[in-house]
Amino acid sequence: MRLHLPLKCHLLHRGTSFVRTMPFLGQDWRSPGWSWIKTEDGWKRCESWSQELERENNQRNFDHSVILNSDDEEIFSNEEHGYASKKRKKGHFRNDTNTQCFYREKWIYVHKESTRERHGYCTLGEAFNRLDFSSAIQDVRRFNYVVKLLQLIAKSQLTSLSGVAQKNYFNILDKIVQKVLHDQQNPRLIKGLLHDLGSTLCVLIRGVGKSVLVGNINVWVCRLETVLAWQQQLQNLQMPQQVGQSLTLSDLPLHTLNSILYRLSDGWDIVTLGQVTPALRMLSEDRRLWKALCQYHFAEKQFCRHLILSENGHIEWKLTYFALQKCYPPREQYGDTLHFCRHCSILFWKDSGHPCTAADPDSCFLPVSPQHFIDLFKF
Repeated sequence: MRLHLPLKCHLLHRGTSFVRTMPFLGQDWRSPGWSWIKTEDGWKRCESWSQELERENNQRNFDHSVILNSDDEEIFSNEEHGYASKKRKKGHFRNDTNTQCFYREKWIYVHKESTRERHGYCTLGEAFNRLDFSSAIQDVRRFNYVVKLLQLIAKSQLTSLSGVAQKNYFNILDKIVQKVLHDQQNPRLIKGLLHDLGSTLCVLIRGVGKSVLVGNINVWVCRLETVLAWQQQLQNLQMPQQVGQSLTLSDLPLHTLNSILYRLSDGWDIVTLGQVTPALRMLSEDRRLWKALCQYHFAEKQFCRHLILSENGHIEWKLTYFALQKCYPPREQYGDTLHFCRHCSILFWKDSGHPCTAADPDSCFLPVSPQHFIDLFKF
């Protein structure tokens, strides 16, 4: 902390009395504060990107006064040199917009109104830019969380994103689709996301003029065409046949296969796995398996109202599960989520952390579901 002391004590004259001014301690209380980064040795203060860019530009810039032609005349005037410098900086930031991450900090302060310390408010688009979703999709624990968040944005919040946030949204979505095509995992999850996004884009394009769209209508048409192309690629996705004599699901004992089925939390995953081998098909039809799934996702009062009975009077738990899924949202389960610090009002990834000032930071952290993330930015 820096101490700013006046050379002389200033006195303010108010009528016949004098008031002694107090020294100003530390940085301006209206400033956003310092930037901190978490290291193995603890939290360390880091310089802002603007300072780094300024230092980088100073290293790249040549003194225009020494660039002379054969007649010792300056090629660029001061005005032309300044214009070229601004144009180069503008191109630098324009190229940076092709990536999702704009900030070194992987957290954002969530405020909904102006205060003496902070002016303005935090929007959904700003949070989408600040949080590192591009790296999160590479983490298997966060993949489903990010996909669900993108799906909720596609359903109701797409038009509330700024132009840069929309560009980041589709850049991240492109990375997700390419990852699924390469890894051949979670195709059904992405198909649902693209279906909802395509439906929203169709409504927006057909009702142009009824809602405010950021950008030209041709941009939205191109986005819809891109979504349709992604859907076609996923539709043509085929799993390669296994080559070699390595271990397969058919070689596993029945109790191991049954244990795998009981660890699946999605009914469609159980149905899909049951189509692999006859043994898995038999195990996937187990009534106790579907009963446990109903009890996990829904409350007892919910599935008691929608019980489906067979001709023999037995409860069809599999049919009951899919009937309940149409009436109530299933229980969400994610390996890792965003967290909200109640003490600092900061949204962050738990692994990245943030400079919390609470005595016991862990007691202030709350996991944030995708729907809660959307609700944080509703005004």
